[in-house]
Parts: sequence; C-alpha cells; structure tokens
Amino acid sequence: MFKLKEANTTVKTEIIAGFTTFLTMAYIIIVNPIILSAAGVPFNQAFTATIIATLVGTLFMALFGNYPIAIAPGMGMNAYFAYSVVSKAHGISYHLAFSAVFVTGILFVILSLTKFRTHLIEAIPNTLKHAISVGIGLFIAFIGLRLSGIIVANKDNLVGLGDLHSKGVVLTLVGIAITVILFALNVNGALFFGMVSTAIIAGFAGMLHIKGSIFSFRSIFSFPKLPEHIIVSNPITAFSDVIHYGLYSVVFSFLLVTIFDTTGTFLGVASQAGLLNKKDEKRTGRAMLSDSLGTTIGAMFGTSPTTAYIESTAGVAAGGRTGLTALVVALLFVFAAFFSPLVNSISDVAAITSPSLIVVGCLMMGSVRHIEWDNFEEAFPAFLVILSMPLTSSIATGIALGFITYPLLKIVKGKAKKVKPVIYIFGILFLIQLAFFQH
Repeated sequence: MFKLKEANTTVKTEIIAGFTTFLTMAYIIIVNPIILSAAGVPFNQAFTATIIATLVGTLFMALFGNYPIAIAPGMGMNAYFAYSVVSKAHGISYHLAFSAVFVTGILFVILSLTKFRTHLIEAIPNTLKHAISVGIGLFIAFIGLRLSGIIVANKDNLVGLGDLHSKGVVLTLVGIAITVILFALNVNGALFFGMVSTAIIAGFAGMLHIKGSIFSFRSIFSFPKLPEHIIVSNPITAFSDVIHYGLYSVVFSFLLVTIFDTTGTFLGVASQAGLLNKKDEKRTGRAMLSDSLGTTIGAMFGTSPTTAYIESTAGVAAGGRTGLTALVVALLFVFAAFFSPLVNSISDVAAITSPSLIVVGCLMMGSVRHIEWDNFEEAFPAFLVILSMPLTSSIATGIALGFITYPLLKIVKGKAKKVKPVIYIFGILFLIQLAFFQH
C-alpha cells in the first residue's frame, strides 16, 4: 500500500521514523490546550480536538498523499486565536472564533483543489514570508516568558523582569536549561523530554499536583472527552457569524499564514526526503488537502488551524520515506488521547510548558537570516512585521503593516512592476481594515 520497496525503505525503519517524529512534536498535546484554555476553551475540549485534528490531517497525508509528514494544530496560530482574536473587549467569544477557523478551513479546501495556493505562495515576497515566521516566533516566546513570570507588567515601562527567586521562574529557567542542552546534544524529542524532565522536578518540588495518586489508574488514564461536543456544526451559521461580526481580517490572517506556512513546510520536508518530482503532481495535490481538512474538522471540535510540522524532518532523518511513518504518528496520537488527566495536571504548572514556547520561538527566529537587511525597501517592512507582532500581541497587525509598507516602498523606488498585483490588493484591503474597522 505504501510502496516501501519503491521508496527503498522497510516497515521497521518507517515505524522508528514515526516514533521519532511523534516525540519531536508531542509537546503540542500539552501546549495547544494550554494556549487555547487562555481563550476560555475547556481543557478537555481543546485536548481532544487537538488529537482529532491531528488524526484527520495526518491520516489523510498518510493514506492519500503517502508522505512521511505529520499534520497538527500550528504554533503561532493557536496564540493568535487565544490572545488576539478572542477578546472580551471586542465581544468575540471562542465559539465565534472557531466559526472563523471553520470558514478558513473551507476556503483552504477550495484553494487546495486549485493551483491558486501555489500561485499565492509565489506572489508573496520572501522578505514578508521570513518576517512573519520570525514575528510569530517572538510572539510565542514572549507568551512563554509572560506565562512563566519571567516577564511581568511594569508601570513605568509596560513590561519588566519578574521575581527570579520565585519557584515558578526558577523551575522555568531549569526547564529552559534542560531543553537547550538536549537540543545542543541533538537529542530527538528534545522539547518533549525537556517537558517530562521539568515535570518530574516539579513533582519532587511539590509544584505538580496530580489528582489522586500517581500510581492510581484514574489519575493518568481516562477516555477522551468533548465537554461541548461539536462547537461548529452548521457551515451557513459559521459564514454568517464571520459576516455579522466582520471577522474578515481574522479569516484572511489564518488563511494567509496557514497557506504559505504549510506549503513551505511540506515542500521543505518532501524535498529533504527526495520525494518531489513532476510525476507525483496528483499525489502532491492530495497531500495538500490534508492540512485544510485538519483545520476544518479541528475547528468543528475546538482547535485552531493545523499545519504541516517541520518536526517531520526528524522522522525523515531517521529514514521515513512513506505514509507509513505518518500513520505511526497518527496512531501514537490516538494512544496519547487516553492520558488527558496526566496532561491536565501538567498544564496547571506554566513552568513546565513555558520553556517549549521560548525554545520554539528561538527556532522560528532562524528565518531572520534570509531577510535582505542591506536593502532598505526589503528590510523596513520586515522590521515592522517582526516588531509589531509581539508588541501589539497581534499576528494580523504585523502581517497588515508588512503588506502595506512593502508595495509603497517599491513604488517609491520605481520598482512597482516587480510587485505582484495580488500584493497591492492585499495591501489596500489591510489599509482599509486598519483605518476603518475594529482590529
């Protein structure tokens, strides 16, 4: 079924690769529900929805795309959902926000069935692509620093250094040190093992409180739950919610980031595995549907948009070449779904998960080297994107400022023809949105 001989691989190799990929991305099982719970989403709802979205996207990738690439809710989009989209001041509940995610998923499916997705990727300047990745990384890292107490509110300067003697901050610093050391030693699953190590230390320090005894079956095991069942079930209602509450910029931001993030990651991982060739265009097209389906189904149950995981490169490095690797990842996520009580207990201690947010932010900063800093009309839009995302706590605002300033500077420099028409359209739409609509 997976054509193992043609791919020059074996069942054993694919299984090992699947375990490797799972360990490198298992942190999302804990981190995603924690971030979404900040928006009011019940932890068990977000936990189970994360598993469902990952299962749908990764299974589709495995069975119909036959690629060793895992799909799961993306870091950055979950933070954007929780800290920017859902706002009591704006009257937007997480139920309405999931309607926007659902609409994004539907549009994503439609675009994935056409070549528009590829054309859009080609139209967006590389400068903006890299800047958005870096900006999201800083945003995620800032959230980790804030949740752990390393960074706190300051009357004089908005933010300041927290109490470095508090238990939570000390544990976070220890967790960062462990995770960084594991990364430096090239340990597969460094983020996951870093969290496990920090959780063990938290247990001995009396900071981790597991309901009941650690040796109790019920304290670590339970059947998956969906407290609110299906959150979005009617497409018509979802589209009407987006129109009624003017969530166009939210849908666009989700759509834009997931399109080039997933497509870029997919192409990168597939290229690393040597699996890209023109003969497989139909297969690639089917694979492109996996993340859009994961996003759509995930929104129905209660999680933010899914994306192809760059951590899949770890599985490819371990020899994964077919969808069997992704199938193993999907099955391991299903197995993890039965340990929500243990995950829930871990989620109560921010110091356990904050190091992973900070380190992921560092990893996403790598794209900054691809920005042409010696070319001002390229550098300044990138600078605005990177600076504004963490400072405004809004990924959408960062994207908007980048898309507005980039074409303007190109026009001033007499390079208007080098900018794709779609960038001008997006720039105008973002300008109108920032000037006249709630953001």
